[in-house]
Amino acid sequence: MADKQRTYFCIDMKTFYASVECAERGLNPFETNLAVVDETRGKNALCLAITPKMKAQGIRNRCRMSEIPKSIDFIRALPRMQLYIEYAADIYDLYLNYFDPQDIHVYSIDESFIDVTDYLGAYNTDAVSLAKKLMNEIEYKMRIPSTAGIGTNLYLAKIALDITAKHSKDHIGYLDEETYIKTLWNHRPITDFWQIAHGTAQRLEKYGIYDMERVAKAPSDLLYRIFGVNAELLIDHAWGREPCLMKDIKNYHSKSKSVSFSQVLPRDYSYEEAKLVMTEMVLNGCHEMMRRKVITNKVGIYVGYTYGERESTHGTKRMTVTTNLPSKITPYVEEIFEQTTDKQTPIRRLGIDFADVCDEGCEGYDLFTNFEEVEREKNRERVVLELSDKYGKNTILRGMNYMEGATQRERNTFIGGHRAGYDDKGRKS
Repeated sequence: MADKQRTYFCIDMKTFYASVECAERGLNPFETNLAVVDETRGKNALCLAITPKMKAQGIRNRCRMSEIPKSIDFIRALPRMQLYIEYAADIYDLYLNYFDPQDIHVYSIDESFIDVTDYLGAYNTDAVSLAKKLMNEIEYKMRIPSTAGIGTNLYLAKIALDITAKHSKDHIGYLDEETYIKTLWNHRPITDFWQIAHGTAQRLEKYGIYDMERVAKAPSDLLYRIFGVNAELLIDHAWGREPCLMKDIKNYHSKSKSVSFSQVLPRDYSYEEAKLVMTEMVLNGCHEMMRRKVITNKVGIYVGYTYGERESTHGTKRMTVTTNLPSKITPYVEEIFEQTTDKQTPIRRLGIDFADVCDEGCEGYDLFTNFEEVEREKNRERVVLELSDKYGKNTILRGMNYMEGATQRERNTFIGGHRAGYDDKGRKS
């Protein structure tokens, strides 16, 4: 018996952060110039979102504030990540009025996949009508405009959202395999397609491949030679195929585990200033591993320099201990930083990765370890963690957090690296 033809939605909130800020102000995002941006980060601060009206004037999304023409007057809305999370949660609650959680996959804060296959008959409706109902309800209750892609598999629903819906008056796109081949096989640029990054496009261009039709018709051995096992996914997508089902997403568990953090610094930092921030990041990462009850014996760092100055640097070290204690991990990070970082070029981005994490029951130390000190540090950091989780992350801070250039004290009030819009006790700021 053939598998049932499935129907998926991919629903996206248009310029979500900017639309939320407009909703809070009682404004229409299609009639308002507004950018969500933290001006305190300087003229090159990144705009997290701009309204559709600003896009219509030729301004690209995720632009820098300095790229917005001086002739355009616009509202500058300070990011409020906690507020956006609350809106996203309310939208998810709205979905739950219609669908089981097992049929919903939250892809990002403003985008979700929904398997509506078994609901069309139950609601005695068609896919387009159900999508319109959801979009209208989000608009009415939340004052947030949305766009929907409908597809016969997850990939086609995403492509219908990203490409087809943009050219539809009702902001709904539909694709099945036949329609996909007929209407999008020759679509360019190829980077408009989900999971086709610029690097992939450049590698394809070397062989005269500029669109999905040429990918589909290219010799498979050539594609496997270029991309290895990833060629299988590329070939499937070129034909509009996607074997992954919602149940596969729900059952997926990552084989590799790590704890990682990154941040864009508020200005150009010197080598010594960046080293201080990296030390803060080690402590923050160790506390996160303690929360998750995991440990590591491999740490890596990334350093990005001021725009256009030079390529980033990075390094990784395998440690002789397996732990989550700051005193044991910090010397390794300092060593990598000193060995790999350009001391003369201003620094703008930092990242740290605690790789191959495992259960803390696998903890291990070398022969020279003072285990009484280990236990004292464990107890001390656990108390700090308990107080921070109960009363706020800034309840207990180190002296380094008050040094010039330190960022952790402020970042403790952030969500996802951006301002929460609340202080760390949950009060509106």
